[in-house]
Amino acid sequence: VIVIISVLFLCLYLTHGIKSGVWLKRHHIAELIVEKSTSMVVGNMGEYFKDFAPFIAAILGLSGFSSLITLLGLYAPTSDINIIAGWAILVFGLITYYKMKCGPVEYVKSFANPLLMAPLNVIGEVATPISMAFRHYGNVLSGSVISVLIAAGLSGLSNLIFGSFTEFPFLQIGIPAILSIYFDIFSGILQAYIFAMLTMLYISGGF
Repeated sequence: VIVIISVLFLCLYLTHGIKSGVWLKRHHIAELIVEKSTSMVVGNMGEYFKDFAPFIAAILGLSGFSSLITLLGLYAPTSDINIIAGWAILVFGLITYYKMKCGPVEYVKSFANPLLMAPLNVIGEVATPISMAFRHYGNVLSGSVISVLIAAGLSGLSNLIFGSFTEFPFLQIGIPAILSIYFDIFSGILQAYIFAMLTMLYISGGF
């Protein structure tokens, strides 16, 4: 809920007061986001899918904010398989919808091309949302687990070295913060980008 509200208020802030001939810095940022999202969608999916830009921007925003929220000491929603699985199922529904543009009969027949590969084709179809969900979820969760393990290890090592002098965990200063920059910021945003890219490629490829 915090993530959704944050994205909502960011959008309201960036677009508030937009008028013809009156442009503020935040309006230029809003325009940049729209242009980059549209350019990315058209470049990866084609002009036909141009209207998908808001959807892809929403995926990037929700996923990115969900990872960055850990900087405030809150639990990352992307560390919950239920959240990511919900996104993956939604994308899978869109993939199937555009695949069935050829007609339900042709869609079913495509699994039997060639006939001997029909079981593997069905498994491959079902594996799409599963792989999307576990890839995103696994990478975000593993980063959180690694950060916690290293922080706990540094705390124990600090007590071992400085325990006779002080209980202050000197070795926990700085290193966990550097790891947080990588896992929470860089890796979190990267996973959002990868999920968005896979969404575009699977939908356009299915079409």
